[in-house]
Amino acid sequence: MQVQLLKSKILRAEITEVHMDYEGSLAIDSELMEQVGLLPGEKILVANFSTGERFETYAIHAPAGSKTFSLNGAAGRKGMAGDLIVLMSFAWLDSEEAKSWNPKTITLANHNNDIIKATTS
Repeated sequence: MQVQLLKSKILRAEITEVHMDYEGSLAIDSELMEQVGLLPGEKILVANFSTGERFETYAIHAPAGSKTFSLNGAAGRKGMAGDLIVLMSFAWLDSEEAKSWNPKTITLANHNNDIIKATTS
C-alpha cells in the first residue's frame, strides 16, 4: 500500500509580486526551493492566510537570493503582494518508508529574509 505524505513545505512566505500577464505558476527563490527539495514544474498546493484561498499550481525558479514569491497568470487572482502563504508538495511513499519519513520544511519571517525554523534532514 502507498500513502501520500507531505514532502516539502514553505510556511509564512510573503507574496512579493503578482504578474497577471504570465502563463501561470508560482515563482520561488531557487535557494529556498532547493532547501526544501522542490523541483521546477513540481505541483504545489498553496494556501493564502490572508484570504483563506487554496489552489494548485506549479513551482518555477526565481533568482537565487531574491526572496521572491511571485503569483503568475491566473494564480495572480488568488493573492496580492504582502499576503502570507504556505506552499506544500506531497509524495507517494510505501507504507514502510512512510514510517520513517520526514518532510523538508522552512518557516519564513521578516519579508522572506529570515528562516525562523527549518526541518531539512
